[in-house]
Amino acid sequence: MRGVTEASRQQALPPDDDAPLLDELMPWSVAPLRFGRAWIVAPDVRTLRGRWERLVAAEGGEREALFRPSRARTTGTAVAALPGQRTGTGRFARESGPCPEPVRVLSGPFDEQWLLPDHRLIDTARPELWRVADGPQLFMVEQGHVPGAAGPPLLVSGALPEGRSPAGRPGRIRPLFRRPGGAEPNLAPGLPGFLAERYGRGAGDPMAWAAWAAAAACPSPGGCRVPLPAGPEAWAAGVALGRELLDVQVRGALSGTRPRLPGGRRPYVRAAVPARPEEIAYDPDDEVLGVGAGRISPVPEAAWEYRVGGVRVLEQWFARRTAPAEPGSLEAIGPAAWPQEWTSELLDLVTTLALLGEREADRAPFTAGGGPGRAALRAAGILPVPAGARRPASVLDHQEEGPEGQFMLI
Repeated sequence: MRGVTEASRQQALPPDDDAPLLDELMPWSVAPLRFGRAWIVAPDVRTLRGRWERLVAAEGGEREALFRPSRARTTGTAVAALPGQRTGTGRFARESGPCPEPVRVLSGPFDEQWLLPDHRLIDTARPELWRVADGPQLFMVEQGHVPGAAGPPLLVSGALPEGRSPAGRPGRIRPLFRRPGGAEPNLAPGLPGFLAERYGRGAGDPMAWAAWAAAAACPSPGGCRVPLPAGPEAWAAGVALGRELLDVQVRGALSGTRPRLPGGRRPYVRAAVPARPEEIAYDPDDEVLGVGAGRISPVPEAAWEYRVGGVRVLEQWFARRTAPAEPGSLEAIGPAAWPQEWTSELLDLVTTLALLGEREADRAPFTAGGGPGRAALRAAGILPVPAGARRPASVLDHQEEGPEGQFMLI
């Protein structure tokens, strides 16, 4: 984190806690994105296209009002295109072209939605993340610390994450790789070799590290900690568990097989979700999730009770699709009725949360650590981390379009 010294990081941990901070082991991190206007994100692509068409059809003051200007963005703002995106760079007041192709983003914990990837619409887009958001990339999303709150301190996404905590606490986004194509792992210099020497050759692999972090991460007031194990057997067991957790979080993208609950435990729609459900509720006795008059079961209690930052994920997911919008605003443009694909996504989400919730207790042995701590990492020359490792890698061979169509090298 910028402006934070090594001494202050040490002081942030309790004196008797020598477990290293994730901030020390994955030193390059980026603050959450700030979209600035809610209408540029939606659960479905058709909604975004409808909002875009309504906006570009408006003129003058009406366009400005629909746009919802902020200090960072107005219809008169000219900015560079986002890396990898072909969108306009002229002032939006003159925009009349077709809707840019929406991209998938993680808008909240386990909530994949669609975003209009136009830099003129996003207050703080973090272009450095867009430059490395390709196929091999994984984003480790460190949650802001909420004392006593239930939920994992670290989430993982293959889609570009907004990175904001549901509890409103600031977190950090840590890409697994510093360059496109899975090049240059975002690990403290010397850490891969240190891990390989202690736990075996494969321990230096970035994916093995990501798996261990998913299994062992635990919260602290100073930030997410990742204790290291005593020996190779504990490392191998933690990595095996972590790979399962990673694959569930990215919906089977690593294994190529979508996660499923055992046959008798798979959730099904027992009564169709109505056109406009107003509430979501859970009956633990019958394991039924009520979505308005709709009924889904069996839904394990672990799925319903799964929280991030103390906030129940299923309730937040539902609220973001059913919250009332201001009449006449772009946010009010959306599906006339609950789409079938939302029900399918809800079934997938229930499965994801159930699998993670049922394995949460299995993480306990690995969060205890018992291996080398921060003192050992300092003795090995890995800590303190050099300042350069905390900055994004330079990309010198890629052209990006700047404001008003000018090109620049970065």
